Amino acid sequence: MTDHIQIERRGAVQIIRMNRPDKKNAITRAMYAAMAKALTGGDADAAVRVHVILGVPGAFTSGNDLADFMTVAMGGEGGTEVFDFLVALARSAKPIVSAADGIAVGIGTTIHLHCDLTFATPRTVFRTPFVDLGLVPEAGSSLIAPALLGRQQAFALLALGEGFSAERAKAAGLIYEVVGEAELEATALAAAENIASRPPQALKISRDLMRGSRDELVARIEEEGRHFRERLTSDEARQAFMAFMSRKK
Repeated sequence: MTDHIQIERRGAVQIIRMNRPDKKNAITRAMYAAMAKALTGGDADAAVRVHVILGVPGAFTSGNDLADFMTVAMGGEGGTEVFDFLVALARSAKPIVSAADGIAVGIGTTIHLHCDLTFATPRTVFRTPFVDLGLVPEAGSSLIAPALLGRQQAFALLALGEGFSAERAKAAGLIYEVVGEAELEATALAAAENIASRPPQALKISRDLMRGSRDELVARIEEEGRHFRERLTSDEARQAFMAFMSRKK
């Protein structure tokens, strides 16, 4: 699998940590596969009651690894790892808590739309530069974000790529609470332990009622994925990626 995803158990809480700080937690295909396996494995394990998704100080994740993007853009094979992770996320049978500090780009933002509680630090900025890169929203965000944030806030986030500060994200309903950097992980883990202490069947039914059928969400993830793959091979996306890589150099 990969050393860039660390899995830990603390009682009934499963912790999934992205740990690639030198690349600002850019997510590779192997990392997606490891996280998908952890989510589905935890869902199947009665001893696990809650998933917690963490990054590293200063970087939840900078989004998809650009090398993987460029492989597909140049005609290479993209694999199913991203789709497998997104479906595992959408269909998760156990509550998910997330904690974001600093960079939260692309999937680093949309992942929280699937979480039941998200905590973030004041320095966190949520941003989805999909259209700027000639791409489209992913992770079912085109379905969830308008329902959760309202259509105009969702448009600003997903189409205009506006950065949402932690306070703006909280006001919009994207995250649950803003906490200090030193307290972030302890707060998220305490929330997870609180969730794990509740009667599990009553909690599951309550959560399922609030989330509704996952079938429409998975269908939207598939639809977004088709557009996303097509866009990756478009001239528009190639030019955007080349310009971005030139700026980085």
